[in-house]
Amino acid sequence: MIIRILGEGQYDVAEDAVERLNELDSAVESAIQASDEPSFSTALAALLEAVRSVGVAHAVDSLDESDLILPPPDATLDEVRALLNDDGLIPG
Repeated sequence: MIIRILGEGQYDVAEDAVERLNELDSAVESAIQASDEPSFSTALAALLEAVRSVGVAHAVDSLDESDLILPPPDATLDEVRALLNDDGLIPG
């Protein structure tokens, strides 16, 4: 799976890491539902760091399409709220 972090780049992430990313995504979604800015910032940072940790940088010159697009680290709660779908940022 190719995950893009806006403003940063793409990462190749193994399918078996998606369950852990979904747990972190749930924390982001919960913070958004509670309009809890401090928890949101912490949860988003943890999600993005997990993608960086479990993923491998995708070739910069590749034209492969991303499977998932995540907001940049400095995204606001309202910006991310607009990106959410029924499954959060990461489907599953």
